[in-house]
Amino acid sequence: MADDKGGLEARALIAVDGGSWSGLLFDNPVIGLPAALTWACVLPLAPIDGEPATLDLEWLPLPVSDWQSVTGLEVTGASFAEPVEASVRFRGHHRYDRVTVRVTEQDGPRIRITATLAGDLDGLGPDEFTVDAWLAFAGITVQLNDVTSATAALERLAGFVDTTALTEVDDPRGIAFRFQPR
Repeated sequence: MADDKGGLEARALIAVDGGSWSGLLFDNPVIGLPAALTWACVLPLAPIDGEPATLDLEWLPLPVSDWQSVTGLEVTGASFAEPVEASVRFRGHHRYDRVTVRVTEQDGPRIRITATLAGDLDGLGPDEFTVDAWLAFAGITVQLNDVTSATAALERLAGFVDTTALTEVDDPRGIAFRFQPR
């Protein structure tokens, strides 16, 4: 599914089941980054020439006060990492300069998004493509410099989003506090 320049065609990038969305409450006082709640979406793509591919949408600054009510939210990034990082992982890491992500539906903890990426920075192939996928909620991770307990993490998280339907789960990495739906 290559284009005339040897890159992929947009039609090769098809979202498949198994994707997820999650939140990250993070700070970095060393560089002056205050606590902020951002969101990420991981969309598995159909294998390309038998090889796995994934679309990662990270650092989405969606204004979410209730993770159970996000239909209609939209975020646009006009330049890579300003603020959104959009990348296709296929035989390497391929960045896209511009991205628009829309939450078009929600069914309980699952959301349906449409993402349009443009500005192929690393020569993957398509200059622009759109995917549409349902994603399962994977919870929210709290990784704050001054938080040392799950109780404190949940209290800080409550300052950003409704936490009443969340419960603590183990963080396999042991470096943060994780919360998922009850």
